[in-house]
Amino acid sequence: MARGPNKKNNMSRRRIFPILGGTLLLPLLGFTRSEEPPIKEDNGDEDYQTLLKPDGTTVKVKTSALKKSKVVKKNISNSTFRNWLDKKS
Repeated sequence: MARGPNKKNNMSRRRIFPILGGTLLLPLLGFTRSEEPPIKEDNGDEDYQTLLKPDGTTVKVKTSALKKSKVVKKNISNSTFRNWLDKKS
């Protein structure tokens, strides 16, 4: 009588690759831990706006302070703006 194939090696390459591929897809399916929402840094209901300083750095300023501020020059040209940015302290 003919004997069937030996089942000594249950884990062949053909069985390992689908399992390995399936485990690599788990993060894409959304079974990972969810991130906590970012902590709000604002105190109260105040909104901030990001502005540019002459040295090229940015500053967060309260919108209430911007509403109270005075405009020095309105609608400046591009060359004037570039000269203002290139100032060195």
